[in-house]
Formats: sequence, C-alpha cells, structure tokens
Amino acid sequence: MTKRPICLIIGAGDYIGAAIAKRFAIGGFHIILARRNGDKHAPLISEIEAAGGTARGFSWDARKEQTAIEMFDMVESEIGPIEICIFNVGGNVRFPILETTERVFRKVWEMCAYAAFLSGREAAKHMVPRQRGSIFFTGATASVKGSAGYAAFAAGKFALRGLAQSMARELGPKNIHVAHLVIDAGVDTKFVRERYKEAGKNPDALAKDTLMNPDSIADTYWALHHQRRDGWTHELDIRPFAERW
Repeated sequence: MTKRPICLIIGAGDYIGAAIAKRFAIGGFHIILARRNGDKHAPLISEIEAAGGTARGFSWDARKEQTAIEMFDMVESEIGPIEICIFNVGGNVRFPILETTERVFRKVWEMCAYAAFLSGREAAKHMVPRQRGSIFFTGATASVKGSAGYAAFAAGKFALRGLAQSMARELGPKNIHVAHLVIDAGVDTKFVRERYKEAGKNPDALAKDTLMNPDSIADTYWALHHQRRDGWTHELDIRPFAERW
C-alpha cells in the first residue's frame, strides 16, 4: 500500500494522459496508468520514476464491466484509496454517415460513453463512503457540437457530457467533485499532425501556440482538483488563444 494519494488515469495515452500523469506525479501523487495495451506504459513509468515519482501501469479494457469492477477493487485493496479518477479515453474517428457502420458507431459509443459510465460508477462506489474524491471526464469539441463526418464521435461525447452532468448533480452534495473538460482545439499530437498533413497543411508552419500543448491541459486538471468546494467548476472549455469558436 502506498502512502501517497492516488491518481488513476483511465486512457493513459502518450500525450494528454501522459502529461496529466507527470503533472500529478510531480505534485506527490502515486499514479495508476490504465490502457488497453499495458505494455506501452513502460517508457512513461520510467520517466516518472526518474523524476522522483511513483507509478504503476495495467492493461485495462474500460469497456468491460467485470474488468472495471475487479480493477477498481484491486487498486483500492492492494494499492490505496483513489483520490482522483480521470477518464481520458478517446474515440475520435471520422466517417461520413453513409459509411458509418453499426460496428463503428457501437465501438465509439462504448469508448466514449459506456466505458465512462463504468469507470465513473466504480470510482463513486469507493469515493462516496469516504465522502471525498474527484472524477474528471475528458470531453472534446464534439461534446457540444456535432460536425460533418463525426456522427459517431459526437453521439458518444454528447452522452459523456450528459453522464458527467448527472453525476455532478448527484455526487456533489456527497463531496465528490465531478467535472467535464471540453478540449476545444487540436492538441499537439502525432494524430493531429497527421490530420493536418492529410489536409495539405504543414503543422510546423502554424503560428506558435496554435496547437494545444498537453502540458497545458494537465495544468488545468491539476487546478480543478485543487479548487475549494465552495467554488467547484463542473464544465470547463479550454482552447488556444487563436482558436475560432
């Protein structure tokens, strides 16, 4: 068991998830990293430990109910109480509606909404008896605006937003801070850069700070978790200064 407070990141990818992990590790948290391919955690864990932090990684399919139940129970019983749970699973795919198969739509919904429900419910089961904790969900532009070609993604993210609102209203009086963050911008990731190139644009030619640095997102999560409860934010949208909205 660790004596450090625990930050659980579900969907701990190489950019936003990794940045959040490093920010909370610097702040003294023990980091639990969860993603479907757990063998990919090693470089991030090494980086965190080299900086004096502590972390463990697990293979974790957030879409499976039994997995969610067992993994939350394991962390709580063998590692320590979860102080903050961050659901950061993606699902950003582009398909014209006539090319959106049932399989695509269902898979994106499972990633964006169903997995979020399972993670949020299991986190709440452990936090409510303690009357303490934070549950944060990573949203996107698609959480509030459906764009052409993104029916599946928008449907999933709209559902995630509704889930977060309902949980916030129910769990806030129990001293559980639930927040939904709308990342309304292109984040500086390999995926986004490839999208720019596919559109015939050079991402390296963009003005400075046009793409959002994952570290900036991580700082926002850190600030949210440390808000006083008489001034909790539920929904927060963040974007670069030059973003049109």
